Amino acid sequence: MQTIDSLKWRYATKKFDANRFLDDTQIETLKEAFNLTATSYGLQPIRLVVIKNKELQGQLVEHSWNQRQVVDASHLLVICVENTIDEAYIDSYFDRVVAIRNTPEDILAPFKDFMKNSFKDKTQEELKTWASKQAYIALGNLLNVCGVEQIDSCPMEGFVPEKYDEVLGLTAHGLSSVLVLPVGHRAEDDMFSTMAKVRKSVAESVLEL
Repeated sequence: MQTIDSLKWRYATKKFDANRFLDDTQIETLKEAFNLTATSYGLQPIRLVVIKNKELQGQLVEHSWNQRQVVDASHLLVICVENTIDEAYIDSYFDRVVAIRNTPEDILAPFKDFMKNSFKDKTQEELKTWASKQAYIALGNLLNVCGVEQIDSCPMEGFVPEKYDEVLGLTAHGLSSVLVLPVGHRAEDDMFSTMAKVRKSVAESVLEL
């Protein structure tokens, strides 16, 4: 039940303690967890931007529907997608497979060709939609890890991606922002921290066949 208790402890933190910060070990855990997230084909078309800069965080508040969590949190995590997913990107994935697993190129060739053919027929909009779905998988993974590690967090879609991209200079890195996750420690006076979770019963949300 430890995992379930951790998930019950977690909530979308509405007010962070601006004077408390996560330590390096906690941030490294979140970075490793992000990197270990399952993604389609294992291609990892996502990147994590970790911000610990109050001035920069402050600039982003107006582009986040004025939600103070962005600046009051210890760190601000921005989940981004790669703007270019082409043959070279796919080649780089298979290069890693060879380097890490020592899999012979001739065994990988059919799958590599299949992936290249599949992706070249997709529009840029389709590729971004596909990559964004991977970003949501990563967010779910990070939220679970935050619960287990007792790190407070607040998943956010309420921001202006184009402005984030501009302020953070993400285009120069070939990235587009998709999701925002402030992390840190809840404020003692955040009344939402003690509220009971509002959920359907397990019987209502799960269908067993």
